[in-house]
Amino acid sequence: MKNFNIPLIYRSEFITQVKSLRDAADPKRKDYTPTRLDFGSVEILLARHFGFCYGVKNAIELSYNAIEENPDKRIFLLSEMIHNPEVNADLKSRGVKFIFEPDGRQAIAWNQLNKDDIFIIPAFGTTREIENIINRIKPVTLKYNTTCPFVEKVWNRAYEIGMKGFTIIVHGKYYHEETKATYSHSSMNSPTIIILNLSEAKIIGGYILGEISKEYFLKYFEGKYSEGFEPEKHLEKIGVVNQTTMLASETQAISDYLSGVIKIKYGEKNLSEHFADTRDTLCYATHDNQNATYSLLNENADLAIVVGGYNSSNTTHIVELCSEKVPTYFISSAEKILSDNKIMHFDINKKEEIITENFLNRSKKPEIILTSGASCPDAIVEIVMNKIVSLFDYSRSQEEILSDLKIYYQNSKTDNY
Repeated sequence: MKNFNIPLIYRSEFITQVKSLRDAADPKRKDYTPTRLDFGSVEILLARHFGFCYGVKNAIELSYNAIEENPDKRIFLLSEMIHNPEVNADLKSRGVKFIFEPDGRQAIAWNQLNKDDIFIIPAFGTTREIENIINRIKPVTLKYNTTCPFVEKVWNRAYEIGMKGFTIIVHGKYYHEETKATYSHSSMNSPTIIILNLSEAKIIGGYILGEISKEYFLKYFEGKYSEGFEPEKHLEKIGVVNQTTMLASETQAISDYLSGVIKIKYGEKNLSEHFADTRDTLCYATHDNQNATYSLLNENADLAIVVGGYNSSNTTHIVELCSEKVPTYFISSAEKILSDNKIMHFDINKKEEIITENFLNRSKKPEIILTSGASCPDAIVEIVMNKIVSLFDYSRSQEEILSDLKIYYQNSKTDNY
């Protein structure tokens, strides 16, 4: 895999060494068990996979290249580079301006921009409409298009099956930048509809099977299907693609459900004529991070701390998974750990920060899950880890822990070479 030039401020020497030890023992990265870090008075269960994915690393490298290579020009990001407040704040501090706010409001009018400006497309990609606007302002190939290659893979797959007459069902959050971009690219070539979850997939299934009226269908999905969408015609041949940060298991459940509906409607022997196989669009990083989370939850942990931006979709899904098993605290930085008995964390249901007291059980040596989303720097995770350890009286050094891990993983290399 390509090595990226990531700014030092985002790196963690300790976590880099831990990940390197794991990769050396498991080069195919299929061992999802967490790394146990015994700090003496507390044990940290560090997820096998977390932190910057390929697409995020690529976006960060290109963005900082844009700053370095254009010292005398104005630089504009279409929207947040990734959903992490520290990364976006640092880009702003270096003079980068954001055209759109996180809530979708346009902060800088198009008529304020000119052909000498530098434009950066974020990792989520952007819509065809915005691409056309930029090309009219600056009619050249965008050097700093940081769209994640796995997002582009979804677009390409949607195009392929769309050209074969299939309608595209996008599993995603309709307000998310990536879903908007995927919908825009897909709807240029084929009928497209956005669904949020399995419940909404069942409304589609209900219509296909004649259990739901056309009027109800069109009213329910109003604003979420392409112009001229005719369900009686456009739901005869369907394929599912996803916002790459959605729960992979939910995308698969949606595909399995709709495949079953098509079998009932048209017969199993005709399945391939009416349902496109799109399993190859699932993002490897989302898949690995979510599998690593499932493995964390097999441990007998006391609580989980998940680090990342509150508007990060993939991080929110990790929080959802952890919350099903253990008390889970979603924080953006170490500063949210207010003391040894108080933590400020984001409630994903209330959509606001709340304070929880006595979050640490000191009646025994606690085991604490620690992980992050794909847009969170390892440096922030390490700072959170150090803050947790500092709440306890006795702790072993990172050097001691790394020494133990080296011995352990050298003696337990997998056969996955």
